[in-house]
Order: sequence, then C-alpha cells, then structure tokens
Amino acid sequence: MPQTPLSLAEQLIDAARRAGADAADAIALSGTALSIDVRGGRLEQAERAEGTDIGLRVLLGKRAAVVSSSDARPETLAAMAERAVAMAREAPEDPYLGLADPAQLARTRDASGLELHDPAPEPDPAALQDDARRAEAAALANAGVTQVQSATAGYSAQEIALAATNGFAGHYRRSSRYTSCVAIAGEGTGMERDYDGDARVFQSDLRSPEEIGTTAASRAVERLSPRKPKTGAYPVLFDERISSSLIGHLVAAINGAQIARGASWLRDALGQPVLPAGLSLHEDPWKPRSSASRHFDAEGLATRPRALVENGVLTGWTLDLANARKLGLDSTANAVRSVAGGVSPSTRNLSLTQGEQSREALMAQMGTGLLVTSMIGSTINPNTGDYSRGAAGVWIENGQPAYPVSGVTIAGNLRQMLASIVPANDARPWLTRVVPSLLVEGLTLAGE
Repeated sequence: MPQTPLSLAEQLIDAARRAGADAADAIALSGTALSIDVRGGRLEQAERAEGTDIGLRVLLGKRAAVVSSSDARPETLAAMAERAVAMAREAPEDPYLGLADPAQLARTRDASGLELHDPAPEPDPAALQDDARRAEAAALANAGVTQVQSATAGYSAQEIALAATNGFAGHYRRSSRYTSCVAIAGEGTGMERDYDGDARVFQSDLRSPEEIGTTAASRAVERLSPRKPKTGAYPVLFDERISSSLIGHLVAAINGAQIARGASWLRDALGQPVLPAGLSLHEDPWKPRSSASRHFDAEGLATRPRALVENGVLTGWTLDLANARKLGLDSTANAVRSVAGGVSPSTRNLSLTQGEQSREALMAQMGTGLLVTSMIGSTINPNTGDYSRGAAGVWIENGQPAYPVSGVTIAGNLRQMLASIVPANDARPWLTRVVPSLLVEGLTLAGE
C-alpha cells in the first residue's frame, strides 16, 4: 500500500518518540509540477518533477532541532529521528518553545469548503504547450514587439500533511494552473520588456493565453523611449500590479517576529492610526479558491478571519505560538513552516478597502506626477520606515499620460506614506493580496 503524506508524518512523530523526543511535529508533502516553455512557436523546454519531502522537528525540554529528507524509507525515518534528537541535545534552550495545547487545536483538519484543488484531470503537456504558443503568438501580433523572451504554461498539484505528538493530524490538497508571457519591444539599447501572467486554482478561472500575450505586448510597447522627470516632490500613483508591495511593508512591520525583536518601525503603533480613517486591512484564511487558504496553521491551530487594521487603526500583530509567548499574547494562528525550516508567522489572503474612484480618476486628481508600473531594488530601514526604491512607469501631466519614465528613485517614509494613501477601485479579487492602485502625495523623485 503506497504511503500518503499523512501516514509519513505520523510515522515520523512515532519515530521521534522512540528516539527519545519529549514532543515532535512533522510535515510531509508529495507533489507533481509540470512546466512548458515555448519560443518561436516551438517547444523550448519541458520540465516535470515528482517527489515527496518530509520534515521533522523534535523538542527535548526547551531545546529543538529540525531535519528533513526526500527519502521516505522506514530506515530513513528512524535515522532522521535519531539525528534530530542528537542535534536537539546540543541546541540552545528557548523558553518560548512548545507545541500547542490540545484544547487549542483546530477541529477542521482538511480543506473542506475551500476549493483548493481542481478535480479536473492533470492537463496534457500538449495542452500546456498550446497555451504557451498562443500567448507568444498574441504578443508577437503587436507590431511594436520584436521578440518574446518567454512564454510559459504550467501545472502543479500537492498534498500536504501535518502531524504532532499533541494529537493533531491534518492534511489538504491544492493545485495550480498558470500561464505567463514576457514580451520585448524595440531594438538594441532601446529595448524594453514587460510581462503578464495568471495563476489560478481552477483551470476554468484562468484568463486566456491571447489576453495574457496581448497585455504583455502592449505593456512592453508603452515603455519605449523612456525619459526622466525633473527631480522634485510629486504625487505618486502605485499601479495595482505593484501597490501590494506598499501593504507588504506594513504587513512585514507588524509581523510578530519583528515586534518581539523590537526591529520594526511600527513597534509602538498598536492601537494607533496607520492608515487613513475608513480604510481597513482584513485577512481571510477561508477564502475559497485561493492557494493561501487554510483551516489550520502550521502548528495545528484553527485559523479565523481577522482585521489587522480596522478603520485605519492597527489592531494587532501577526503571531505564531513562540512569538506570542514572547509578547505575552495569544497566537493569531498564523504559523507557517517549510519542510526544512522552523516555524514563523505569516499572513494569508489580505484585502484592503477599495475606493470609489477609478485609476484614471486618481490620475486626473494627481494632476502632475508619476504612475508607477514596475519597481526594482529596495532600501527599507526596518526601524524607521525610511523608503527608497527604483521605479519605472508613466509621467502624468494635467491628469493625462505624457511619456514613459524609467530610471527614477522614489523616496519617503512608510509611516507618512501609508497614512495618506487614497485607494482606487481596481483590485483583482482573486489574488492573495487584494490591493487597488494607491495614490500617495508628496514623495521625492530623483530624476534629472
């Protein structure tokens, strides 16, 4: 009888007990990934991966160690447990270590109602190749496009299981289907490139390859012959494609690991305004058809929807068990872990309150300034929130697009930036971070 990820995880914790561990938890996953690249209408590369990965964390008192492997033979499980226990004996003590109390554990231990796995059969490689070919052909149909750097279609499916000596045992399946295209416009030193792509749990939700290729092409052509604006202070409109990065900086600053270390520019902001009044940032781990959704976290705790920011005010931190104990708080059931790593806190399925105006209306409101469509590099001071990033996009004059922009640097302070954002109404609801275009006033642009 073939092994399942759940049976492997349970065997790992049994092996840990036999090796002398006081407590243990284990994660196991098995999966398939298929990727097809097309170039010039022909197959350029095809990759397929299948495998099983397992990870074990053992606790000896307040000492812990993590080991991992891709070998699931019984003798390997026993050797892993013995090695982990030996490592834990030499590890430093951490007074905040410990599994969840059984009373804290989630009752729902699968993916019921979340629709994380498409029941449709795995797509044939020929179908994926056709999708990639169609995306490339659509991009090349734009007269300004000189070549397509890549056109890719792929599929993945996984089963993930978690088991622990506190009695928890849960598992779920998830799948993903995706198409992407990177188009290049212009020639020589005047080349510009841009992309489009889509990834969904259900193949039936995926945008067409033609739409993806056409969008990638038009974006690349729009970037041709860029200029630099004059250095100065201007309003900046972060396009919906990259606006979630701003919210990502906020989310990183309220991560419990950062707060516990005192290394966050929001460490003293609990209960204070961090966004404009009327704006909220919600987390929904039960969102259907989202790859980030879970009924339980990596420590077996029951997840729940919550507000990180409510009506502009910061309501709490993002916590796993250890960081919650450090801060004298309860876990928010946001633990995540990899096969080879330890536990840390992270968020799932965020959504920011949308505004009432379109992106074009915000462009008219800003008058003269920069619409940012892509960013490179990042210099963020984690203690002060000082912000500096390279950017490209479109210069706006009198509320209308004037010319492409590249090679500028945007600078400001995140605390001030987030406190003044004005959201548009153009967020894509199926993303794991549903954030619309965001207008920020008075940023410094370093151009000419």
